Amino acid sequence: MSSRCAIVFLAAVSIALAACNFAPHYARPTSEPAPPAYQEAGGWKTAQPADAGNRGPWWSIYGDAQLDALENQVTVSNQNLKAAFARLQQARAQTRIERSSLFPTVTAGPRASRERQSVNSPTYNDTKPTIENDFAVNLDVSYEFDVWGRIRNLVSAAHASEQASAADLATLDLSMHAELAADYFTLRSQDTQQALLDRTATDYSGALGLTQNLFNGGAAALADLDQAKAQLQTALTQAADNRLQRAQTEHAIAVLLGENPSNFHLDPQPLKLDVVPPGIDPGMPSALLERRPDVAAAERRVAAANAQIGVARAAYFPVFSLTALAGVESMGTSNLFTAPSREWSVGPQGVLTVFDGGLHRAQSAQAHAAYDEQVADYRNAVLSAYQDVEDNIVALRQLELESVTETAAVAATAGALQQAQYRYSGGIATYLEIVVAENAALAARLSAADIQLRRMVASVQLVRALGGGWNASAVGSPAVTPAKDVAPTGSGGVPPAAANTP
Repeated sequence: MSSRCAIVFLAAVSIALAACNFAPHYARPTSEPAPPAYQEAGGWKTAQPADAGNRGPWWSIYGDAQLDALENQVTVSNQNLKAAFARLQQARAQTRIERSSLFPTVTAGPRASRERQSVNSPTYNDTKPTIENDFAVNLDVSYEFDVWGRIRNLVSAAHASEQASAADLATLDLSMHAELAADYFTLRSQDTQQALLDRTATDYSGALGLTQNLFNGGAAALADLDQAKAQLQTALTQAADNRLQRAQTEHAIAVLLGENPSNFHLDPQPLKLDVVPPGIDPGMPSALLERRPDVAAAERRVAAANAQIGVARAAYFPVFSLTALAGVESMGTSNLFTAPSREWSVGPQGVLTVFDGGLHRAQSAQAHAAYDEQVADYRNAVLSAYQDVEDNIVALRQLELESVTETAAVAATAGALQQAQYRYSGGIATYLEIVVAENAALAARLSAADIQLRRMVASVQLVRALGGGWNASAVGSPAVTPAKDVAPTGSGGVPPAAANTP
């Protein structure tokens, strides 16, 4: 058989075997079946959100223009998102790197050398000059036949990892926006508490002045004066500590926005007492996994690990490749590009590892263990997704009940304080009774503000747990923006690269 026929035969066999793939057939790992309804929802049903359409920028349901502006700034300025987007670009580049192995590699290698041969060399020929030149211009072609699917599985693994990276970006995008919303409502609640504490300190200061006058006139005891002083100082301490916490919250918001905390400031704007979380329909549990980008990322990593098993299995079999060289070589440049200076070579090559000390077996075991790890991580991500939703549903339900009882407590302590003031003015109660009543009233108002904050944060966390943006007209279908090489859009939905995953 001629060399040309041998090459053609090898190519035909390689093409025939190209369908070989040692990766196991991939199927999405099974997990606990979705429950028919969320347990913690019970009989508690919230109102449908006002914006029943596409909820890409989900934070708009809170109707706060300043929050909307800050959320939009996070999308373009947050450094964590920029780093995640850079990681996605790296993953895309890695996919292209692996895919390049499906094509031949061509290199050009011009060279020039001047060499002297040793007269004591066994190849020395006294009829040839001792010193000579060598000029060559060659093209080298190399190509590996992907007989066993090694390269294709590497490409599949890289592509699945790219999809996982895209889902990671969506997860981080959703988390950053949720964190900003939670910090924003925390800041506004701290403004509410600051206004309450400042007003209380002013009232306590007036009460101290009145008590001082009564003490000077002999109508109040020294103990009453000391209690009034202690009460005022305690309120001032609480007010100062709240200012500290507000400053730190403001700094955290600045970092989320990609700004220097020294140059960032938000004017105080107390959270209105009548502000309540918007109604959020959690939908059906069966649709949750299609909304969560972190679950999509975990599933794509399982697919990548499955492809790596095929790569490890292919290492047991020979690697077939074709190498070729064509060019010119001469001892002088004058005749370098003439017909007699032509040279070429072409031929197949096969390499089979005969003994590796158990290397391939260990690599295969490692690939299977990595797959098992990713399956466990995926199932845990599914369980955590349901936990997140259940936690925040019960938080919203219970905090709604707490707000009702705490509102009653605020009214009751206000009435008790008024009665204590009447009794003290009539001389039938001590100042200690007023102190106790005032402290109870302040604690109730602060607790009411805290419950309001926790309700707002719980609603933000429920949106995050549900996967952020989605289209209510197609339950379970995330709001998807066409893939582009741009920074994240802030939709909070599953990115296109992972849209076909659970």
